Amino acid sequence: MALFKKRTVGKPGEWYYCLQHKKVEEGPECPAKDRFGPYASRAEATQAMETARERNLEWENDPRWHDGAARPSDD
Repeated sequence: MALFKKRTVGKPGEWYYCLQHKKVEEGPECPAKDRFGPYASRAEATQAMETARERNLEWENDPRWHDGAARPSDD
């Protein structure tokens, strides 16, 4: 018997989306590296992948995100 049990971080009542199992979970079931969250509700966790897609699109279209064009310097 192990003296210290390795546990995943999280609390019951918090919702997560598991990237490995592609399902919504309540509380700490899978390691943090494999999940999005915590979310306040099951409904929010269900929309995790859509939320990530929307945020990625916003970042890709944010002019401050890309370093392609050099800004004029204030010398």
